Order: sequence, then C-alpha cells, then structure tokens
Amino acid sequence: QRILRLAEMCRRLETEEEKVLPFYPSSLAEGEQQKARRVLEEIPNEPLARAMRDYVGLERFWQRFNKVKLEEKALERAQAALANRNQELRRLLQQYLAGTATNQKVPKDPQPL
Repeated sequence: QRILRLAEMCRRLETEEEKVLPFYPSSLAEGEQQKARRVLEEIPNEPLARAMRDYVGLERFWQRFNKVKLEEKALERAQAALANRNQELRRLLQQYLAGTATNQKVPKDPQPL
C-alpha cells in the first residue's frame, strides 16, 4: 500500500517523456511477445502465480526501479572513465609543464668568454 501511494505521489514528478511514453521498448521478438501475452492471460494454477496477480500494479514500479539501477551503474562507469581520463590528462599536463620549465632554465645565448 505504501509503495503504491508513493508511486502515485511520484507520478507528479515524472518528466513529459515518462508520461507520454511510460512503457519501455521490449527486447522480445513479435512472436515472443504474443506468447508472453497468452501466458499472462491464462488463469494461473499455482498459488504463487495467483498471488502475483495481486501485485500487477507494482510492475511499473519495478520497471522504473530497474531502469534507475541500470542508469546508476552506467553513471558509475562513466564517472570511473572520466576519472581515469582526468588522471591521464593531469599526467600529460605535468609532463608538459616539466618540459617547459626545463627549457626555460637552459640559456638561449651562450655566455661570451
């Protein structure tokens, strides 16, 4: 009950894209999608499957939850890649600055005797 109430509250915070396109594209082929629909339309015999019918309203929650987790992992990987790139750029900058400092120490004109 609490999750459903929170989901209703979060509905107001959804972006326009999420409101217009609430469903995520399926990776199943058309034949597989039809088979899945037929299975979902059947009346379940097992107690667990019957109990799952009570939680159909949570399907959208789990879709969003999984999407957020995937985005979180993608952002973590991107952050790690950017941190590595930053370290590499810092190393190259230090090498460059060390090279220019060395060139400034070497006199341009030899001292006349």
